Amino acid sequence: MGNTDSKLNFRKAVIQLTTKTQPVEATDDAFWDQFWADTATTVQDVFALVPAAEIRAVREESPSNLATLCYKAVEKLVQAAESGCPLEKEKQIVLNCSRMLTRILPYIFEDQDWRGFFWSTVPGAGRTGMDDDEGARPLAESLLLAMADLLFCPDFTVNSHRRGPDSVEDMQTIDSCEYIWEAGVGFAQVLMLTLLLTCFSEAMYLPPSSDTILNPWVSFFCSTENRHALPLFTSLVNVVCAYDPVGYGIPYNHLLFSDYREQLVEQAVQILIVTLEHDGGGLAHRPPSPSSMEDQDSVGPDNLFVNYLSRIHREEDYDFVLKGLARLLVNPLMQTYLPNSTKKIQFHQELLVLFWKLCDFNKKFLFFVLKSSDVLDILVPILFYLNDARADQSRVGLMHIGVFILLLLSGERNFGVRLNKPYSVHVPMDIPVFTGTHADLLIVVFHKIITSGHQRLQPLFDCLLTIVVNVSPYLKSMSMVAANKLLHLLEAFSTNWFLFSASQNYHLVFFLLEAFNNIIQYQFDGNCNLVYAIIRKRNLFHQLANLPSDPSSIQTALLRKRKSPDAITGISRTSSQETVSMEGSRPAVPAEPGTLKTSLVAIPGTPPIYNYNNLYTVVTCPFVLPQVLSWKCKLPLQTIMRLLQVLVPQVEKICIDKGLTDESEILKFLQHGTLVGLLPVPHPILIRKYQANAGTAMWFRTYMWGVVYLRNVDPPIWYDTDVRLFEIQKM
Repeated sequence: MGNTDSKLNFRKAVIQLTTKTQPVEATDDAFWDQFWADTATTVQDVFALVPAAEIRAVREESPSNLATLCYKAVEKLVQAAESGCPLEKEKQIVLNCSRMLTRILPYIFEDQDWRGFFWSTVPGAGRTGMDDDEGARPLAESLLLAMADLLFCPDFTVNSHRRGPDSVEDMQTIDSCEYIWEAGVGFAQVLMLTLLLTCFSEAMYLPPSSDTILNPWVSFFCSTENRHALPLFTSLVNVVCAYDPVGYGIPYNHLLFSDYREQLVEQAVQILIVTLEHDGGGLAHRPPSPSSMEDQDSVGPDNLFVNYLSRIHREEDYDFVLKGLARLLVNPLMQTYLPNSTKKIQFHQELLVLFWKLCDFNKKFLFFVLKSSDVLDILVPILFYLNDARADQSRVGLMHIGVFILLLLSGERNFGVRLNKPYSVHVPMDIPVFTGTHADLLIVVFHKIITSGHQRLQPLFDCLLTIVVNVSPYLKSMSMVAANKLLHLLEAFSTNWFLFSASQNYHLVFFLLEAFNNIIQYQFDGNCNLVYAIIRKRNLFHQLANLPSDPSSIQTALLRKRKSPDAITGISRTSSQETVSMEGSRPAVPAEPGTLKTSLVAIPGTPPIYNYNNLYTVVTCPFVLPQVLSWKCKLPLQTIMRLLQVLVPQVEKICIDKGLTDESEILKFLQHGTLVGLLPVPHPILIRKYQANAGTAMWFRTYMWGVVYLRNVDPPIWYDTDVRLFEIQKM
């Protein structure tokens, strides 16, 4: 009954606020205390009892009342941070103020005239508190510093270290490094991290820009002004990487009790990814300091979170982070005999962004990842997510982040070497069953993405094949399944229609030919399956060597597809020799109707998304002909044609002489064959590394905030506000 009365009184206070025509004085504590002092509301209650329309009405019609509400809420948080919240009532006030500000802030940010309000000084808001006018702090700074203090408040958000029941810990002198978050904490921190995330979300209300625009909320919070920056950064990383959603493995335990730990981990990883932002100092090109992370004197970026991350250097720390991320990424892939008996996390996209930032800001961590086969524990879940999301347009951002990570990894030799490890785990993917290595898994999944993904993925084809080329010089033994997939892609991409359809399409053929050349030149001995597949499909290479380049042939090829414009890139969905999919797998499906998606900006440096229905109407021979003549003569066919010239007669002869019809005998012959001294001089290995630029930085920022927007639906913090960084669409 009391809770019902509390909600009713809270609602009455909201109505009073929205209907008062005269400003309410900041000194009228009896009025303002109605919003936080005597209420027991949940965050869901606050969102229901404070409708968006009424917040906007107060903003437009009674701006001084909205300003005072924000100021008074921040004042309460500052007072609580100074006192240390010894009383339960004070703790309740902190939680209620946090809920109220989480509700209001997005409506402050969406209005350009209000966006600077929190960065203005408020009368009575001094730098040492809220009472001293001298050296007044902006309201945003007071709020962020109070939140940082409250996140290390003994007996509230951290366990107390008091020596006796009567001793009190001074919040002003407390050493928060001694209060790194422990496993038992949860509820209060979740609420405060949600408010912190809401503060940082001002970025959502600015249009996308390729210029580096620093988020003032993040910049201040991660600056030396925040005395808790190091323990908070450490706590966030520890909370994420130490989390084990399965726990002791008791079936259905996640259905029996609420797990605040999971909410805390999800909020922590979101705080990390939005605070780890470039500060324009070129950090990606600056080597990490060899000194300890606590060494404040070493040169580094102004953003302390980035600074600390870039200077982590102990191998045991790298191991802790890598194993923690791998454990969480693989969690949704786990199969159990009892359906739905194990908790499955949903924040894998945030984890992928965090992994990306770790590799980007700390190159030593990247090298550590590639130093052992542990990198495969990251690879397999990424391939699972890519395969699962390929038909769902609402998850196109997930496809891009996964491919970008693999492109980054493939730029290092060790990644290709690690792929030779046999693939023996049984992850339920709807791909053909095969026996082989992790390289085979990568190729089979990439083939699936290209041949049965949705059309918006075509800009990724270049990246997918670049990854294949980068790892190809190190692949010791490709399976027959993977070899056939690569030849099928060449067959599709080398059709005249596709080659002449767009000026950049020939790149895909060049990539595949380069991959074949790398394997033939550097790994011929163990790759009889690929050699056999090339021999079987030798006509493809002869057709490429004799590609027509006259206008009439080109025009005929372009018009040939006019009657079947839906065949993406000319690839037949049935011509590839499919086999039974892996046990326990489910097919990739489009998004459910009504699914929300964030519409992201175009990916820089990749081909545009073509409209296949109209493609033949916009391509004309005069533009295509010079381009065809320029790249046709550069097709890297010499190595393959020489291989065919040597081996085809030998294979034909042995088949006739011995009457062979069994391909295993032919493979055995090829396995013991050699091309030493018969091939052209091996070409140098060319690795195409990922190159960061302003455009990709903008894409990552947009994607990251899109994920945060869509993941925070209870409560729906930003729903139905005027977000400008991306568009919200229903599928």
